Amino acid sequence: MERGLLITQQLFNKDLFSKWLGIEIISAGDGTCKLKMTVREEMCNGFGIAHGGIAYALADSGLAFASNSRGRHALSIETSISHFRPLKPADEIIAEVKELHLSFRTGVYEVILTTSRGEVVAVFKGTVFRKDVEWKTD
Repeated sequence: MERGLLITQQLFNKDLFSKWLGIEIISAGDGTCKLKMTVREEMCNGFGIAHGGIAYALADSGLAFASNSRGRHALSIETSISHFRPLKPADEIIAEVKELHLSFRTGVYEVILTTSRGEVVAVFKGTVFRKDVEWKTD
């Protein structure tokens, strides 16, 4: 199994919040990952649509998995999200993470969130700080 996928799985196994959200890993590799989850009724706000924090949380989990997959512990230092469409209960969201920049100390990632119908619902951008601590995969 590829090291990036091993690290992602290791991180996911300890990530109780991502599990509570119902996130599933579709694929993962060095600097990338693809996740999915389904919006539940208890994730909705007073308008009957998903709270903005739900899409943000999915994207943030994707950022964590992709940035750590390179082998060093990485923590977010700046993030932002733009929402384009509301999400409703039973909507399946897919988060696809792309690495835009990687240096010794930082990484920049873009997460495109779409519905299973292919509609773009949000775009998230995150910058991480890469620590000197390596992930152990044995």
